[in-house]
Amino acid sequence: MSAVEGKGTKIARVTFVYPIVTLAALVMLFPLLWTLSTSLKTLENVTMRELRLVPDPVAWWNYVELFEIVPVSLYLRNTMVVVVPAILGGLLVCSLAAYAFARISFPGRAALFAFLLSTMMLPGMVRLVPLFIVFDRLGWSNSFLPLVVPRLLGHNPFYIFLLIQFFRGIPEELLDAARLDGCSEVGTWWRIVMPNSKPVLAAVAIFAFQFAWNDFLHPLIYLGGNRDLWTLALGLNALKGFEGMQTSFHYMMAMSVLMTAPMLAVFAVGQKYMVQGVTLSGVQG
Repeated sequence: MSAVEGKGTKIARVTFVYPIVTLAALVMLFPLLWTLSTSLKTLENVTMRELRLVPDPVAWWNYVELFEIVPVSLYLRNTMVVVVPAILGGLLVCSLAAYAFARISFPGRAALFAFLLSTMMLPGMVRLVPLFIVFDRLGWSNSFLPLVVPRLLGHNPFYIFLLIQFFRGIPEELLDAARLDGCSEVGTWWRIVMPNSKPVLAAVAIFAFQFAWNDFLHPLIYLGGNRDLWTLALGLNALKGFEGMQTSFHYMMAMSVLMTAPMLAVFAVGQKYMVQGVTLSGVQG
């Protein structure tokens, strides 16, 4: 009877579930395919608002012209200046803080952890003006410092919370063995905890990369007055004003493809670890 039920379940899955999932995937992928298609269309085809998904002709030269009218290399370098500290801060500083909360007993730990969690409930817009005033008085306006220093110091409490939940699932015996061998707490964190936390570290790295790579608001506030410091997000937004919206629409789509491709590549490489990190953090916590 179980074999018959299993066969019926398999038939139902193939008949109903897989087609529905495939259709949903196509619906979700359509905006990306449309962006890629539009980036390879000529100006005439774009302004005609054709519904054709496959461009004719394929205007691959749009990407060449994009690099000629927009300093994409400069914007990419500036973006990496923001992204790299965000990843380092998320992996090193946040993991150190998470290890302290998860494995070290110290006075006021519970109260400090509750305060940390409370900062996650505070909307980012509420902090925007006070932070701008602070950074402006420090003389950090029109520089990368407001975007680099907080991220390098592990400013996102979500990363710490995620890491804490995972670290609590590491057997205490491993840490005790390291301490008996003479490892300090920092050595235990580096030699035992970090090598055994690859899934959650990959998840944090992907999140940090995504948030910093796609960030538009903060670079606009702190870097908007200096075009030499613009990131890719600001450069993409500036294309709206390049000889009018219609004229630059295909360039905008080409720029969008260039911004989306690294995110897709990073997620494709690290999706396995990302799912494991998020899932295991929830289960073990």
